[in-house]
Amino acid sequence: MNEQTKTAHYHLPGLFEFNELYKSFLPIYKNHREYFYPWCDIASIYGSPADCLWGGGRVGFGDADVNAVLSLMKEFQISSRLTFSNSLLKNEHLSDKKCNELCRQFASTAATDSKPDTAGNTNSCGTPDTSANTATFRNGVILHSDLLLNYLRTKFPNLYFVSSTTKVLTDFNDFKTELNRDEFEYIVPDFRLNKDFENLKSLSDQQKDKTEFLCNECCWIKCQDRKLCYENVSRKSLGQNCPDHQCSAPDSQDGYVFSKAMKNPSFISIDDIQKVYLPMGFSNFKIEGRSLGSAMILEFLLYYMTKPEYQINVREMIYLDSSLDLF
Repeated sequence: MNEQTKTAHYHLPGLFEFNELYKSFLPIYKNHREYFYPWCDIASIYGSPADCLWGGGRVGFGDADVNAVLSLMKEFQISSRLTFSNSLLKNEHLSDKKCNELCRQFASTAATDSKPDTAGNTNSCGTPDTSANTATFRNGVILHSDLLLNYLRTKFPNLYFVSSTTKVLTDFNDFKTELNRDEFEYIVPDFRLNKDFENLKSLSDQQKDKTEFLCNECCWIKCQDRKLCYENVSRKSLGQNCPDHQCSAPDSQDGYVFSKAMKNPSFISIDDIQKVYLPMGFSNFKIEGRSLGSAMILEFLLYYMTKPEYQINVREMIYLDSSLDLF
């Protein structure tokens, strides 16, 4: 196993949606590392502002100022990712001013702040190893559309690209084909491939480095409508007047429940990460939750990153932040 695979790199939700939470959490994470597991770090935080034409995955509601967002991520040397996973884009949508300007700002920040890492102490987002004296990161875009991919690669070459889970890659051969595409630095397979260990262990080291597992999905394991659900969000982002997708999964009326997600056969626990995935050579783990609330995101941060004996400390420090409204 190489050095990188000894660390679990988390990709967290809510770049724009939960900026206020991260303004409180990240200083705690930086200044009290003893509270947190030594085997993990924060590689990136992803999301998008509200009303983005290129948006997808989940309906965005983020209202944080882009300059404030990028400034916070720069301060803590964390990669920022735009979630632009709309699957229904056409040529006429590529000129959207808001989305182009966001990409320009993200690319400009990456170009200004990225520095070569000659020591090899970073993952491919450029997030520095905490033991290294480096300060380098890049920003990226999560996307579905090849049309958008080709456009962004030409116009904003400083960005890196992530193949979105909205492609619903449930066939392992399709997933391998995606892994072999040089355009992408990360591929997020459908959550139903999480436990396909016989096939996963056959991947090369390079393919494993590009694999980013979705850990905490609550969606029904037998869902046949996942693509339709994502397409509905894409239509809404394009401003189309369409009814909400009606989920047919059992207990769908309950919405997202973390304790329920933990019972999903695809769920990746902290024990799984340490005892199964890291030893196999995988190191990238995505936490979903852009459409949830700050209180739920905090629970994810506590579960996946915080030692049990210090969870009360982190909770208290967050709750006592009078500027933060968790509920």
